[in-house]
Amino acid sequence: MNFASFIAGRISFKSKRTFSKLIVRIAIAGITLGLGVMILSLAIIRGFKSEIREKVRGFDGDIKVIKYDLNGSYENTPFIKADTFVKQVKRSKAITHIMPFATKPGIIKAHNEIEGVVLKGVDNSYRWDFLRANLVAGTVINFTDTAESKRQIMISQTTANRLKLKLGDALMMYFVQQPLRRRPFKVVGIFDTSVEEIDKTYVIGDISLIKRLNNWSTDEIGGYELRVADFDQLEQAAKVVDNSLPPRLKYTTVFENFPLIFEWLPLLDVNARVMLVLMLIVAVINMISALLIMILERTAMIGILKAMGASNWNIQKVFLYNASYLIGLGLIFGNLFGLGLSWIQFKTHVFKLDATSYYMTFVPIQTNWMDVVLLNIGTMVICLVVLIIPSMLVSKISPVKAIQFK
Repeated sequence: MNFASFIAGRISFKSKRTFSKLIVRIAIAGITLGLGVMILSLAIIRGFKSEIREKVRGFDGDIKVIKYDLNGSYENTPFIKADTFVKQVKRSKAITHIMPFATKPGIIKAHNEIEGVVLKGVDNSYRWDFLRANLVAGTVINFTDTAESKRQIMISQTTANRLKLKLGDALMMYFVQQPLRRRPFKVVGIFDTSVEEIDKTYVIGDISLIKRLNNWSTDEIGGYELRVADFDQLEQAAKVVDNSLPPRLKYTTVFENFPLIFEWLPLLDVNARVMLVLMLIVAVINMISALLIMILERTAMIGILKAMGASNWNIQKVFLYNASYLIGLGLIFGNLFGLGLSWIQFKTHVFKLDATSYYMTFVPIQTNWMDVVLLNIGTMVICLVVLIIPSMLVSKISPVKAIQFK
């Protein structure tokens, strides 16, 4: 058996000394807390970024195709459906879905209250997955009855609260144009995405109503909304779309449509890095303190080992092995703490958030096992490398004085 590991095992697990027990426990607690917080921090950052991204792209799509002009308003400039473009895009594995849409600003009046909104018109090809997942009450628009679908509208919980509306209520929506148009609607669904830019702005209706209001032909639309197969490959998918676009059309990605949100999300990575560095510093300082105290407590043993011919490096390895046992114990408890709390939050959503500030009602969790593995390896390696320097205190201890010290 290896000399250093044998001695380290004896003083780690069979020692009856009590002087350093408190410091050792504090060191283990420091590593446990540090690793647990690091795991939680990365899981929360990943979950938060993923939730925000999915909310925005779930409502607005990954890529939008609109007419190439200088129109910067919410009301789209119409164009004839580009059937050739649609066929080419559908053949690409990078795009999973393509849906026509149109938008038109309007003013809702209900219960003597008014609210400016943007009506987003869709048809029966629209994917309702996201809105169904975020429904508070009611259902999505039913396109089986063409006449009835024109009167159906979905509003956000924010709009419903402002106008004191509930499921099944009737409302009047005014469209500012020449001449002024107004249309009655019935609330069939109430959604809550918790993204203020979406909930305060949009309501969902039938695209055919917008066509009639704007006197468009049946083949005219406001644009196409596309979903990509892999969001991480959005730029590559955008190139596929760009290569197939007719000259009169242009595309924008969700990054361009919601720049403030996507510029803000990378800043969360800075917070994560700061948290990781601080937790590592806490763990390292605790382990250095514990190691120095263990060395001082074992001064007599060090003197005896030196007198028997043990080299400084062999004695250093005894304490490094001892420290590795303690670090390993802290890592086990840290994983239990971090992963356990992550699992509880993932299942129960016990920790809540203010949706107006954080775009969601609970702390999101997304655990990446590679993050956990790298955090464990990184913590172990950094602690041991840093502990080499204080372990060199062994070389300063004289055998004669150490034995007398006993």
